[in-house]
Amino acid sequence: MYLATASSFASYMTLVVRGASTPFATTRAVESIVHDLDADVPVSDVITLEDAMAEDLAAPRFYTWLLSAFAGVALVLAAVGIYGVMSHAVARRTHEIGIRMALGAARRDVFTIVVVQGLSLAAVGGAIGLGGAFAVTRFLHTLLFGVEPLDPVTFAIVAALLAAVGVLACAFPARRASRVDPMVALRCE
Repeated sequence: MYLATASSFASYMTLVVRGASTPFATTRAVESIVHDLDADVPVSDVITLEDAMAEDLAAPRFYTWLLSAFAGVALVLAAVGIYGVMSHAVARRTHEIGIRMALGAARRDVFTIVVVQGLSLAAVGGAIGLGGAFAVTRFLHTLLFGVEPLDPVTFAIVAALLAAVGVLACAFPARRASRVDPMVALRCE
């Protein structure tokens, strides 16, 4: 079927060429051939395939970077929140911690109690977040080039990262709780 290019709505034509030499030499050869066929046809906007792909992927890459930045901010806020909640819980339970230590609880046991309590909060938040991520990934599939929407490796890495952040956020209040002097803690209230 013959279609005249003059009758089409596009005022340009895209030509994809594969060459064995450098892009510059291939461009010069194509310009020469086009000029030999019709001297009035201009050849412009010559770019390599890598540059064309970079232009096409620029917006999705930016959105992915922006989404990653927001996720990083959310992770920091979650860590600060867990730290704040655990610090407050330790401050409120100073008397109880003092009683435990006066009755023979080891510092390691007090540390473990506080960390487990904090990690239970982080686990609930992580379960809700991962559940939401399962629901949202099919909508974000267009931004995830080369990655399956429900990639188990990605979800495992995120869960491990959240657990590590939870441990770090709980470690400082737990350390402070394990160093409480029982006599000072008993006089606290």
